Amino acid sequence: MNAEELKGHLDVLILAVLATGPLHGYAVIESLKQRSGGVLALPEGTIYPALHRLEADGLLASEWSTASGRRRRVYSLTKRGEKDLGVRRERWQLFANTIEAVLA
Repeated sequence: MNAEELKGHLDVLILAVLATGPLHGYAVIESLKQRSGGVLALPEGTIYPALHRLEADGLLASEWSTASGRRRRVYSLTKRGEKDLGVRRERWQLFANTIEAVLA
């Protein structure tokens, strides 16, 4: 699946992955890939701009950490991000149910 097909849905997917706990950018990429059974194998050039946008919107917070001698930015949901994720999940469920009803 390419980034164009995910337009409008990538942000909620990232928020959902980070709802399980803080992760650095590459771990977000790997989590999306693993949780989707490999379907969401997205490049860094897709994920990092979205992480930065979500942080600028106040939905994520980040801080630098060091692991194995390497610095990396770790992202986590803010309270606002948690609330926004709940709203987006409700909207997604309505959308998915509606599309399924039409396609069935």
